[in-house]
Amino acid sequence: MPRQTPADPVLATNKKAFHNYHIIERFEAGIELVGTEVKSCRDRAIVMNEGYVTINNGQAWLLNVHIAVYGFGNRFNHVATQKRRLLLHHNEILKLAQWLGQKGGTIVPLKFYLKKGLVKVEIAYCQGKTHGDQRETLRRFQSDLEMRRAVKR
Repeated sequence: MPRQTPADPVLATNKKAFHNYHIIERFEAGIELVGTEVKSCRDRAIVMNEGYVTINNGQAWLLNVHIAVYGFGNRFNHVATQKRRLLLHHNEILKLAQWLGQKGGTIVPLKFYLKKGLVKVEIAYCQGKTHGDQRETLRRFQSDLEMRRAVKR
């Protein structure tokens, strides 16, 4: 029987990334999870506000992402903030490694989601926003919100 994608596949989103960075390009990556991490992910016990991706020896690693310890696990439970390997194509890893050398560039996770029963991570190459850019984004959001409210009335 083929794996099914649930009605709400998004497990967690990184709202802070959209506020602090300009998103340049997005990638879908698999993630190598061990032990009870998949069950914790399905319980939506993921915090990735400070998460980022590094590239070492031709492999992409996800750091500072907290996947809570599974409540019904036993002594074989996982460590909450360990580094996790991302599963990407070699060409994608080379492209990301080249971009990381540029000033102000970083790779951050945007969301965790389920796809055909597997946990996937959407990562993005981002450029940091200045304080003025962040204020401009907030202004634009507020004006859009006011416009939608006015149209509703």
